[in-house]
This record gives sequence, C-alpha cells and structure tokens, in this order.
Amino acid sequence: MKLIGIAGTNGSGKDTVGHLLASNHGWLFVSMTDMLRDELKRRGLPPAREHMRDLSAEWRREYGLGVLIDKSLGIYTNSKDQHAGLIVASLRNPGEVDRVHELGGQVIWVDADPKVRYDRLQANMASRGALRAVDDQKTFAQFQAEELAEMKHSGDAATLSMGDVKAKADIFIQNDSSDKAIFMAEVEKSLKLN
Repeated sequence: MKLIGIAGTNGSGKDTVGHLLASNHGWLFVSMTDMLRDELKRRGLPPAREHMRDLSAEWRREYGLGVLIDKSLGIYTNSKDQHAGLIVASLRNPGEVDRVHELGGQVIWVDADPKVRYDRLQANMASRGALRAVDDQKTFAQFQAEELAEMKHSGDAATLSMGDVKAKADIFIQNDSSDKAIFMAEVEKSLKLN
C-alpha cells in the first residue's frame, strides 16, 4: 500500500496537496480534521479547534497515538481497489507520524510564511465551508497564538505536538506561492510522481 501523511501549519496547503493527489493521481484523500468535525457534530459540539484538540487527545488515550491513521486506513480498506494509495492530512501528533512510518509511508511537512497562511485562510473562508469558516474567523494574533499552543504538547503524549511532527517528517515543502501548478509540481517532484 502507498501511504502519505501530510502535516504542516494551518493554511499551508495540506488539503490542497491531498485534493490534487486525489484528482491527478487517483489517491484516496482522507482529512483527519473532517473526521474530527464529523464526530463533534454527531456529539452535538461545535467544530471549534479546542473541541477537535480534546477529541483527538481522547481518541489517542483510548485507542493509541496512531488511531487517526488507523481510522483513515479503515476508510481506505473499503475502497483500496479504486485508488492508487492513501493520503492522510492533517497529522498533529508524533504518534501519527510513527504509525505512517510503521506502515511504510512517508510524511510531508508543508509550510508557508505565517502572514501568507493567515491571508490565505481569510481569503478562502467562503470556499472552505461553514464548519471551517467559523474556525477561521480570528485575528492574526489569535491565529499565531493558536499555532504556538499546538506546536508542543504539555507533557501529555496524546495532545497536539506539531513541532515534534515536523521533526519526524521526511519531506519539507515551502508553499508561499499562490500558483497551485507550481506547488503541485514541487509536491510531485518531492514524491517522485512525475
């Protein structure tokens, strides 16, 4: 099985990578963030970042640090004959990276200048859907503060620790351009898909 995990900062282009690989190369794209939002909706909770952080930590404590990768793999298993591989975004805990590596996959870290990412999220709020748009309505200072809080866990291994995820990533891509074709060419080159 071909497996790619996508990690990176908010607004860096993680979902763009997933959607482009799905449409251009026949991969199945699973968004762990959407998985968490769906569960929060089922529980009657708003899709706020703090609820997603709490839910993902709850699942990691109960089922193991790679649980979100395993849930994504379960989705893929039901349709693997229809796809060239599985691409999963957004890895936010180092246990998820470890699980991708255990399964023989690679992890891409996507990043961009913080102001570019913030402006991207604000400009694309309407197209990101109602659930995501609510979460994107914040000031630049709030955006930076949330990111800082998610970079290092507080001592609980089940919480978010994006800095540790970055340290374990295999491929690093800077996405400061607004040109999706240039970005996709860099992704394909990095993954040796072209």
